[in-house]
Amino acid sequence: MNWSAFSHGAALCASLIVTIGAQNAFVLRQGIMRSHVGKIVALCTLSDFVLIGAGVGGASVLVARYPTFVHALLYVGLAYLAWFGLSALRRAVQPGHAVLDVDARGTPAPAATSAVAPAAQAALPIVLMTLAFTWLNPHVYLDTFLLIGTAGAREPEGARLAFALGAMAVSAVWFVGLGYGARALAPLFRRAAAWRVLDGAIGSMVLVLAVAQLRA
Repeated sequence: MNWSAFSHGAALCASLIVTIGAQNAFVLRQGIMRSHVGKIVALCTLSDFVLIGAGVGGASVLVARYPTFVHALLYVGLAYLAWFGLSALRRAVQPGHAVLDVDARGTPAPAATSAVAPAAQAALPIVLMTLAFTWLNPHVYLDTFLLIGTAGAREPEGARLAFALGAMAVSAVWFVGLGYGARALAPLFRRAAAWRVLDGAIGSMVLVLAVAQLRA
């Protein structure tokens, strides 16, 4: 194992992944709700593995040769981000916002004990939203696919695998920590005001991201 290349891949991935983008905000929100966290973490991690592997393997060169495809994918992703951002802002301002009922230890109470506990979320829509946030998110391609892929391509041929493994390791640790660590914030979300602040911040951030990408 080329540990120098491994550390390079890990450091680059860490510098790119820790920003709270649309995908991370979605994982954080679902983690707080403790809704299908395992599925979300697995999908985000495996998707990153595919994108990192493809980028380091040279697929980014193919994308550079098909700019029309890149632009089409960008606009689809921006449209989805705009829709999600507006939906989050609508949740932030609507009355009677759902709250998360937790006990003193931060464990969600049974739904029967709270008339305002969030309704259980079906697995399929959450899985589809996770895939959309991953594969329709322009930042995922810019960061994970192009930047990490280009940096990995600069490594000597025998060190590229170690570079990719380093980036993948950080990605896995990040999503597991974000998804399951978010439950520590559950006690803060016993009031609707906390959810409104979270959704307002997420919605504003996603819309700013979409506008910034559109103007870029």
